Amino acid sequence: MNKFQRTAFTYATIVALGGFIFGLDAALISGTVNFISAEFGLTDLQLGMAVGAPGLGVIVALPFASYACNALGRKRTLQIIALLYVVSAIASALAPNYWSLVGARFLGGLAFSSISLSSMYIGEISPPAWRGKLVSMNQINIVLGLSCAYFVNYLILDLAAEPWVWVQDWGISTHTWRWMLAMEIAPSIIWLLLLSFIPLSPAWLVYRGREAEAREVLQKLLPETEVDAQLADMQLSMEEVADDRSTMAQMRDIFSKPLRVTLIIAVTIAIVQQATGINAIMFYAPKVIEQLGLGTDAAFQQAIWFGLTSIVFTVLALLLIDKIGRKPMIIGGLVWIMISLGVCSYGFSQARYTLSEEDLTEMTDLPNAQRLSGMVGTEYQSDTEYKAALAASLGEAEARDFSSILLQKAADLPGTLILIGILSFIAAFHFSVGPIMWVLFSEIFPIGLRGVAIPFFALITSVTSYLVQQFFPWQLATMGGSSIFLFYALMVGVGLLILSRYLVETKNLTIEEIQEKLIRK
Repeated sequence: MNKFQRTAFTYATIVALGGFIFGLDAALISGTVNFISAEFGLTDLQLGMAVGAPGLGVIVALPFASYACNALGRKRTLQIIALLYVVSAIASALAPNYWSLVGARFLGGLAFSSISLSSMYIGEISPPAWRGKLVSMNQINIVLGLSCAYFVNYLILDLAAEPWVWVQDWGISTHTWRWMLAMEIAPSIIWLLLLSFIPLSPAWLVYRGREAEAREVLQKLLPETEVDAQLADMQLSMEEVADDRSTMAQMRDIFSKPLRVTLIIAVTIAIVQQATGINAIMFYAPKVIEQLGLGTDAAFQQAIWFGLTSIVFTVLALLLIDKIGRKPMIIGGLVWIMISLGVCSYGFSQARYTLSEEDLTEMTDLPNAQRLSGMVGTEYQSDTEYKAALAASLGEAEARDFSSILLQKAADLPGTLILIGILSFIAAFHFSVGPIMWVLFSEIFPIGLRGVAIPFFALITSVTSYLVQQFFPWQLATMGGSSIFLFYALMVGVGLLILSRYLVETKNLTIEEIQEKLIRK
């Protein structure tokens, strides 16, 4: 690694820390869902709102992020985003009621636009041969944040059960979910401080007509002999978009005939990435694992494996993306995802649920467990049928609050097969469409359109993600595990057909070469 590559790597590492904060924010909430449901008496849709509020926030933020990253620059916008993360983390941990928690998480969602802007910035400071690796660092940091969150949640849950005096004095056992959410505060502050050390984006400087400053930045990133060529490529890309740089003019360019293939690729991958259901699995990890009848403690432990699997396969993607190429990894990964989701769907379809008298006597935490005596010996053919019977016997609130032990006692299903299917799905996602979508977004748009195009297509991704997060608890309660995984597999199949036809290979090509290839397509 020469000095120019080290410089690009350093800047990319700092910016990609936003991905770590995103992953931390996204997964910390997974450990709190049972606690906040019990404390605030939430329905399935209300729980979906609490978890999915950041998804709604980013939908609101992305149009403003599009304007800000062009008007203020990528760096300044990222600094504002980092500040939003800090404020949101503090407000979430201190939220006195349900709606203040939703509001605080919505505020954090305004900062989720960091993912698209980080990818944009890293793509603009990366040498072509390194672009895939450096942009993928964003995804590496996301999964590191996810893994850290699962581990922290497990430690806090374990600590809350200890009888030590200081645990009681600090309120860890009584305010467990608040301590989980508070773990985001320190990393957010650190990222905000580090962002002051990165330069302005050279592409944005060219966009603003500040070529001399752009040259100074490029001299830190490229050998002197390559600076002029890079500047020329940026200026040529600028000349190929409309002279009118208003948002509406740039949107017209995005939907114009020369960018038709680019539009099809971007829309498809933006939808299919989240239509896989990845955020339902990652954001509700303990709740998903509870469906296997493993209990709460085991669910938190197994969630750590979700994070570790994400890290391993994202690192593999990072190492191989510039060797194998984007298209083979996307197409192969989507096939892999479909197979994995199919395994999960089959496993849940084989589930049966039966309670015995012995089960009732062992459920000492459930008040008057004999209310379930009418269910003893009855075999229920699906999780939805079993949960409906529980709600009729206990009421919806108690059936939800004690769902972990009730599933643990009654479930008879191929849990190992389902768990392997989920881990395989997570591996496939993070080896393919997870990180590579952001790499493609950083490559397939002309420089003059990126400030609008990347946030716009990130908005499509965010809308899909929000819908998945918002309705997953309700879907789980009404559709059941088998139908949900089958639905996700079918959505992936549609995306696979479209991308097989239109996706082009972009590895090791300059932005200008990629544009020519897409137009020829």
